[in-house]
Amino acid sequence: MIQVGCMVNYMEKLFSWLGRVEVGDGLPTRIMGVINVSPESFYKESVKIKYEEIAETALYMEKVGADIIDVGAMSTAPYLRDTLISEEEEAERLRYAIEAVKSSTRLPVSADTHRPKPLIEAIKAGAEIVNDVSGLSNPIIVDMVSEHDLSLIICARRLGILRNPREAIHKALPILENLIQYAVDHGVKLEKIVIDPAIGFHRDTGIEWWKIDIELIRNLREFRRLGRPIMVGVSRKSFIGVLTNREKPEDRLFGSIAIEALSVYLGAHVVRTHNVKETLDAVKVAEALKKV
Repeated sequence: MIQVGCMVNYMEKLFSWLGRVEVGDGLPTRIMGVINVSPESFYKESVKIKYEEIAETALYMEKVGADIIDVGAMSTAPYLRDTLISEEEEAERLRYAIEAVKSSTRLPVSADTHRPKPLIEAIKAGAEIVNDVSGLSNPIIVDMVSEHDLSLIICARRLGILRNPREAIHKALPILENLIQYAVDHGVKLEKIVIDPAIGFHRDTGIEWWKIDIELIRNLREFRRLGRPIMVGVSRKSFIGVLTNREKPEDRLFGSIAIEALSVYLGAHVVRTHNVKETLDAVKVAEALKKV
């Protein structure tokens, strides 16, 4: 067993690989552009169905500054109902979407899935990264990541019941530490792991979910103790709607950019976003001001 020794000094330099992209301290913040092929997704403008449309969107994202393309084929928004589709359907969607992305761009592709059949097809199509928002709920995924030497994004999930929002960070850190150790023990390379506080997914803690999201972002620097670069995905999410009184995801662009910039200032190394061009501008400003 490799002892990861996750809890490290705040000032230790963090580094990892997402596919062929270097991520970490001293490097530009990496932008992960989101393409969804799931009509069920909460932000309808991110949904692309036709092969040509997916390819064109990926090419545009590359031109305006994306470093990675993240492809999702099934909505995982915890507040949506009736979004579960069969593994076979998710696998088919993910396969053709990744093929479309690869036809127009050379960027590494991340597969947003936590189920084996879709991941098998994603790997065949050329995915280099697995973005598992479930918190490694299926151990087969870890084995597949190890077998194919992929990069892995691990989310902090299942925080349990909380007494107050401040407890969220204290629950998230050991959960992620254990998941990192589990992945490494099963053959995933430590230098290919990135962590994600799972903003927007903490709906079953007994605490107002948007307060937990704010608390996790406010304490992003605490995640440095795990020794892995940090990714945030906040684009167009519901807590921004609460803060800005914008019910529709289509109206949350400015709030998204603000949170993304603040996240970079507070220590995020990767930003997953629907708004590549606008986010990149905001990130460059935040980078000029941030301290490690």
